[in-house]
Amino acid sequence: MSAEEEMDAAAEQRLGGSPPDFDGRSGFDSRTGVYSSLIKLGGQHRVPTRPDLDTATFVLSQFPAPDCAESRVALIDSATGRRVTYAELRRSIRMLATGLYHGLGIRKGDVVFLLAPNSLLYPTICLAVLSIGAVLTTANPLNTQSEISKQVDDSGAKVAISAPEELHKLLQTGVPTLLTHRTCDENSLSIEELIDCSDPALDLPPAQMSQSDTAAILYSSGTTGTSKGVILTHAKFIAMMTLLKWSVDITSSNNDVFLCFIPMFHIYGLAFFALGLLRSGTTTVVMPRFDSKAMLDAIQAYQVSNIPAVPPVILGLVKNSSSCDLSSLRRVGSGAAPLSKEVAEGFREKFPWVELRTGYGLTESCGAATYFVTDEQAKARAGSSGRLLPRFCAKVVDTETGLALPPNREGELWLKSPTVMKGYLGNAEATAATITSDGWLRTGDLCYFDEDGFLYIVDRIKELIKHNGYQVAPAELEAILLSHPSVLDAAVIPVEDEAAGQIPMAYVVRAGGSELTQQEVIQFVAGQVAPYKKVRKVGFINAIPRSTAGKILRKQLVLLSQQEVISKL
Repeated sequence: MSAEEEMDAAAEQRLGGSPPDFDGRSGFDSRTGVYSSLIKLGGQHRVPTRPDLDTATFVLSQFPAPDCAESRVALIDSATGRRVTYAELRRSIRMLATGLYHGLGIRKGDVVFLLAPNSLLYPTICLAVLSIGAVLTTANPLNTQSEISKQVDDSGAKVAISAPEELHKLLQTGVPTLLTHRTCDENSLSIEELIDCSDPALDLPPAQMSQSDTAAILYSSGTTGTSKGVILTHAKFIAMMTLLKWSVDITSSNNDVFLCFIPMFHIYGLAFFALGLLRSGTTTVVMPRFDSKAMLDAIQAYQVSNIPAVPPVILGLVKNSSSCDLSSLRRVGSGAAPLSKEVAEGFREKFPWVELRTGYGLTESCGAATYFVTDEQAKARAGSSGRLLPRFCAKVVDTETGLALPPNREGELWLKSPTVMKGYLGNAEATAATITSDGWLRTGDLCYFDEDGFLYIVDRIKELIKHNGYQVAPAELEAILLSHPSVLDAAVIPVEDEAAGQIPMAYVVRAGGSELTQQEVIQFVAGQVAPYKKVRKVGFINAIPRSTAGKILRKQLVLLSQQEVISKL
């Protein structure tokens, strides 16, 4: 019996038999200190156990049948309207895989570095690379040349694929590079040309892969702050995509249209759009990058019904979309960062016909961990990230004593599931600091489960502000700030203080025409929190710096606050 089957069997036994130590309401076992998933997965969503199954084969096996694949649209370019059917996508994947194998000599285990924004070609590249047993590593096009060079070197990339506008960042790496699209440069070879020129008669020998082989190396700051290569095997992706297929099946149909502006280089976009969603036969409208106006135009032009998003996008919909017809929307998901109760409630008030469901995951867990099964549950528990997905277990561990905590007690979230990473590439020390000897992933997130097994993320443990011995969660203060009608966005950081150790400082983006003052902000927050949590200082800023996944880049704001202090000396 596989580890996945053992976990399923154990869950069914607990849910069915309810041993005396197991609370069937919260999923908490007082004997072991472990929370188990309360969601039972149907037999049709069992994780395949065939040892030689790879990610690409798994995805392609779920494409629509040939009789409808020629007409079923897989991808649409949001700007041009160009469409790619499932049949065309399958042919492109096959031709590119043939070109990479026979033309460039890419073999099993070779690392392919991909540097490009979202495009219709992105899923083709990912699935072609994986289908020949090569390893995919993706990068943010906004990364600097030095960051790109470091990742190319650390991952051991044999070849790179780059958007033409990003090519200059790879010139000093010495790695052979293909462009994603054709250009006027006759000396450059593009993916488009490789697809067109590959000989369909050439055989593509089986790569003889195993689910335990590495599929991708994705770079994440993890729980220690420095960028590290997260090793994800084919087994991790297959387990994750089974959960994704289950979640899509219970919330949508093949007639639904998804909008993709989440970057596909990120685990959220890669797992959802470049790989997993294609198993459901749905249509995805692809945007190269996020732009609020372009998003609203695309929703109306293509009658988008589903948007996997991040909290800043949802906040923008609440505050900046009054003149748009968004009646086609049916479901909006939120991930990558906590969605505050205030923003969630504001969204539901403005779009009462739209289901809003939040989830939680990390790159180290292949993007998955918790989810809301029904909209009714999500409405009743705004601010929660949902319940543990099937095959997930969790602990809430006291950061000082190391004891596992019961419901409604805050501690660090530990996770265990078939999707948890193999480890960090070439970094045994960081791996040991993040994954325990018995397989628990230390997430670095402060959380608690309520009495019904719903997870609430309080904040990152390392981002807690220590004020006079008390712990202050920036996310709590940010949620309050965002509820102010004159605040478009906000972030809270620690500022060193000789007397208190640290004090909370807020950076605020004012709404257009607002003359909101520092004192008004301080008083607004003070009226809603305990005295030790009060904001002591306020700075006004044009935009809150965020990562492409929507996470606040607090280090940049800390540096800004330090520079402001120095400038006043």
